[in-house]
Amino acid sequence: MDTKKKILIADDESASLEFFELMLSKLGFVVEKCSDGAEVLEKVKKFHPDIILLDYILPGMTGREITQTIKQDPKYKDISIIMLSALNDVKNKVAGFEAGVDHYITKPFNFTEVLARINAVLRNRALFDQIKVREARLALAEELNRDLKQNLSVFIESVDELDEAIKMICENTEAVCAAKDMTLNKETMTNYVKPASQKLLSVRKLIAALDARIEKTIDEWDNLKKDEIGLPVLEGQIRKLLHQEENHQEP
Repeated sequence: MDTKKKILIADDESASLEFFELMLSKLGFVVEKCSDGAEVLEKVKKFHPDIILLDYILPGMTGREITQTIKQDPKYKDISIIMLSALNDVKNKVAGFEAGVDHYITKPFNFTEVLARINAVLRNRALFDQIKVREARLALAEELNRDLKQNLSVFIESVDELDEAIKMICENTEAVCAAKDMTLNKETMTNYVKPASQKLLSVRKLIAALDARIEKTIDEWDNLKKDEIGLPVLEGQIRKLLHQEENHQEP
């Protein structure tokens, strides 16, 4: 594996802890282990695992209680949890999924199944992370567009002021020349003043076109947002679909 993923194994059976630590370490995972509920929460804070293999029944806290505690903490809510349990009751599975577990594996199981679930969780997490990155990029682009729209209005005001200044210079120059019975230098007007006015006109057209494009983009974003599903809701729906599919595949 290019990046070593961290797995926390929580089980009160020492044989299971030793087995998982040996097998997962050989596969390149960084492994930590613990045997009671309070220790799980402490390990989470210090180790910050990518995945927790969590036994449903542990001394001090149930796996469901541990999951709820972790998922309620913004710092650790993205940690994936695979519940391991000897209880095959549908209610226990539903309770686990509602608490926030990613997969529920019923004992007895083989290591191949557990590894397949671990890899599935890692793929799903990578997908969610990519969605988050793209959502963040879109949010930045939207913020940039609105800032640009606001700054354009300030720039337009500056162009207006510059245009007024050019007109005032022309009027004052003509007035001074008339008062002193001087002939206005047409070459100066032709080479400097008029080209400046023409350039300002071109700039106004470019600004207007850009302003219209930004306005259209903002309107399109606002329309898309009407049907937008927030990332937490989307992730919850995907998890629900995965759980339903998993339950249908079970004999």
